[in-house]
Amino acid sequence: MTANKSTHTFHIPVMGLAYTIDSPIRVAHFGISSVISIIDDDLIERMSSFYSTKFNLPYQEITAKAQDHRAKRITNYLNLVNDIVKDKFDTFKNELSESKQTLENYIAMLPNKSEIKQGLQHIMDDGKEVIKQYLESHLHAGAIDVNIMTKVDKDNFIKDEQLPTEFNDAHASLRGFANSNLNSSVVLSAGMNPRLYSYFENFDVFFPDDNNQLGKKIILKVSDFRSAMIQGNFLAKKGLWVSEYRIESGLNCGGHAFATEGLLLGPILEEFKAKKPQLVQSAHDLMVKALAQKGKHIPSQPLELKITVQGGVGTAAEHDFLLNHFQVDSVGWGSPFLLVPEATSVDAHTRELLAKAKEEDLYLSPISPLGIPFNTLKGTTNEALKQKRIEENKAGSSCPKRFLALSKEFGPEGICTASKKYQDAKLQELEATKKTLSATMYENAKNKITDKSCLCVGLANASYLENEMQIKGQAQGVVICPGPNMAYFDKEVLLQEMTQHIYGTGTILTKSDRPNMFVKELKMYIDYLKNELNTVSQTVNTAQVKKWHAFKNNLLQGINYYENLFSGNSFSKIENNKSQASIAVLKHDLIELKIPELELV
Repeated sequence: MTANKSTHTFHIPVMGLAYTIDSPIRVAHFGISSVISIIDDDLIERMSSFYSTKFNLPYQEITAKAQDHRAKRITNYLNLVNDIVKDKFDTFKNELSESKQTLENYIAMLPNKSEIKQGLQHIMDDGKEVIKQYLESHLHAGAIDVNIMTKVDKDNFIKDEQLPTEFNDAHASLRGFANSNLNSSVVLSAGMNPRLYSYFENFDVFFPDDNNQLGKKIILKVSDFRSAMIQGNFLAKKGLWVSEYRIESGLNCGGHAFATEGLLLGPILEEFKAKKPQLVQSAHDLMVKALAQKGKHIPSQPLELKITVQGGVGTAAEHDFLLNHFQVDSVGWGSPFLLVPEATSVDAHTRELLAKAKEEDLYLSPISPLGIPFNTLKGTTNEALKQKRIEENKAGSSCPKRFLALSKEFGPEGICTASKKYQDAKLQELEATKKTLSATMYENAKNKITDKSCLCVGLANASYLENEMQIKGQAQGVVICPGPNMAYFDKEVLLQEMTQHIYGTGTILTKSDRPNMFVKELKMYIDYLKNELNTVSQTVNTAQVKKWHAFKNNLLQGINYYENLFSGNSFSKIENNKSQASIAVLKHDLIELKIPELELV
């Protein structure tokens, strides 16, 4: 089940806590790789119970009172998923050799240039045994990868006593994965966590064995080359190899948006393409030294390193361009898969909301307790319930899971900024200063406090609703985190229809006004800068002004890159012309943007 034997040229990235929680069970037997979030061990435990019952497998509950329950729950669920996927994959191979119709349907899901597709077409009439042998030697299940958001690494306590660091949330999640029987990768997102990165050294499975193989691999989600180099070298100095850099658009993505300093996806990918050898060699040299010091096996050659990309891709032309022009190994398709019931876990009401969503319904919100902009959707049940509590002067969540209880403002145990306890305290502080504020200033300050949503519950509820599982505690509704690209996909589709759309043998888009992914991202970055400048306070400092100038200059350099790109044969003549016209308008808007001057005293 290793990535280098991928059947497909796309993967399904992690989405929320629940949306891809069981995607491998749904799609891995088709050779499609996907990523499970392993943050919410409560959801994971309930999914263990659900799937054990569904597949008539033994289940032993791991309660929250058990020693190291978080890691054990994760290990148990990942082993269960692995077993189910293996069984489904074996059954599927038998079906392919027994049924010509099943085989034809599967062939229709594969990319045209796929050697497996061509091989299967060639032997279709050669009989069951020939097909069976071919499938055994050529077909591979998709990877069951996992995601850890590195910032979600809360200290944990028993009563008032703080537990050792290895019992922090992200640390325990990593241990849960490391102890599982998966041969796959952990995707680390949301930036560098040195303590967590150092913890990898505790597990031999992340070091190369005598055959230069890694039992488990590390994938870093990054937004630019500099970040990749810094993080990759940090891990290499510990003898750890990064097997893949998963580049994600800073803004044109789902969930949390980590805006770059105006660096756009096209130029970023160009830099990775040009400097990949440097990335490989630098990490290899550092890793060799570290492995020698540890007395571990040293590979004579650098290990395999993949570059993949995700964020805003929506057509077969864009998919192919990313693969061919930038030579990436795979392309992540996230938000569109929220409309594929066979692939993701979404309740019927939320899926309908997604299908109806227009551009103006998808926005960069302030609802995350992490204080990071968060892509979400208007009209969710979470939004309605949160607003009702605010109107009844009961703002805030009961905070049952505490994964984001990271603020130490009121004590070492941490508190979540979406919790009622936190918001009550901050609203009380605000009330004390009310007389000194204008009505507008007061309302803005109040909204800033009450805007936060309980993501821990909201991002998990869709799975409970879809599977008709009981939801306990305070009603939080559903939080969904699609990228802006969702606006152009407007109906529920079959998995086969989605794969054919990705590979250009069919289309599911009904709108012709969708901008090219690079143009859309450029507009988002200009809007982001406009918003920064519009919300600036009256006094600005040198650092802010320098940052805005650098941001604007990076965007102008990006525009220059795209002007050259779209003047060639990158896409169809119609799309190139349309993109050039849009870029010209956006360039004019950017040039007109005035950055505040520092007042000389």
